[in-house]
Amino acid sequence: MENSENQVPETKSFFQSTTAKMLMVGFLTLVLLIPLFFVQDLIRERSQRKTEMVDEVTNLWGRDVQFYGPILRIPYSTYEAYNVTNPKTGMTTIERKAVTNYAYFFPNELKNTSNIKKNESLKRGIFNHVVFKADMNFKGNFTNPNFAKLNIPEENIQWSKASVIVKTTNLKSIKSELRIQLNNDKFSFEPQNNDKSEYSVLATNNFDYKTLVNHEKINFDFSISYNGSNSVKFIPIGKVTDVSVDSDWESPSFEGSFAASDTTKTVGKKGFHADWKVLDINRTFSQQYANVLPNLDDYLFGVKLIQTVDEYQQNERASKYGFLVIGLTFLIFFLIQSISKVNIHIFQYSMIGLALIMFYTLLISITEHSTFSFAYTIAGASVVVMITLYSISILKNRKFPMFIGIALSVLYSFIYVIIQMEDYALLVGSIGLFLILGAVMYFSRKIDWSK
Repeated sequence: MENSENQVPETKSFFQSTTAKMLMVGFLTLVLLIPLFFVQDLIRERSQRKTEMVDEVTNLWGRDVQFYGPILRIPYSTYEAYNVTNPKTGMTTIERKAVTNYAYFFPNELKNTSNIKKNESLKRGIFNHVVFKADMNFKGNFTNPNFAKLNIPEENIQWSKASVIVKTTNLKSIKSELRIQLNNDKFSFEPQNNDKSEYSVLATNNFDYKTLVNHEKINFDFSISYNGSNSVKFIPIGKVTDVSVDSDWESPSFEGSFAASDTTKTVGKKGFHADWKVLDINRTFSQQYANVLPNLDDYLFGVKLIQTVDEYQQNERASKYGFLVIGLTFLIFFLIQSISKVNIHIFQYSMIGLALIMFYTLLISITEHSTFSFAYTIAGASVVVMITLYSISILKNRKFPMFIGIALSVLYSFIYVIIQMEDYALLVGSIGLFLILGAVMYFSRKIDWSK
């Protein structure tokens, strides 16, 4: 009796309570966000390095190809009247000064066939940027120019000084001699002074339009080869413009003001084929202009040649789930600790958290030398095995560590599926998190949180 009266109930300190352990684990989760932010910064830095490499390669090899032409250019004279006063007599006379301007006429028919082949030989360190070579052929004709629409009198036209011009970007990356056949005659293109736009101007030598024309028409035919990157686009200046593009690029993105024909467009692993047909009634600009050519970039159309898999973007998306992975992993360990009554020290939680952070450094480093899928598999398997083996030494059995290994494998697989998705990522992610919450509620239902 006396001993029972003197017995004092054993009390636990606050730091041994479940609440304190939950607070410490939660605080550690927040602390581990700091190295996670450093890893995300590393991914952005490596991505920026690749962007710099891409700029370097495209500067050397060639940038976007945009084509505006061919255009028939014919000069004409205008006269400016001005007063001239004789200083001796004081008489004023009116004199006229001739000024040369240019009229521009777009083709009646314009047909282009292009073949684009990718080039994967350019490499800078560990980075390999894919570029292309484009072989293009242009055919069509000019009909008799209508100066009446420009209100230019016949007697002012300088028919003997006609020429054909083209405007194009990426001039330094043209890799073929540029000659144009006009009916039965051939002319070479030469660069002209730039008009301070992104386009460079190439023009033929002057020719006599009336001598060259045949049946009120001048047929043209010329080819051009480019080294380029990113995209190939055209401006539909023909009254009827037909463009046909073939390529071995398996991931095109058709862009611009006009859509490719759905009946002939094909895209597959071996490449793509696309056709466009644009009529003059499909766009709101004229076939002839005086003095200055208009800026028609709003009417560009063509294809953007993209790499669908951006490893750095995938790494960045994976790192954004880092907080979720750390939080859920700690939650699994905490539930096991509460169920099995095994004490897990905060240091051991820290080691597990750092192992989870190391997943992302392994992922980015392996990705730069292989594919994202391979890197994700190796990094994920390494971290799962490490934490599973470490769990055996902590929990002193194999049942719970095996459960932890399976749970981490499912979690990493779930995140990989979300990363690969675009349209359904939010839906699948939300459903997955809902199921995870339900599982946590189920397994924690018998835990006495009051102790």
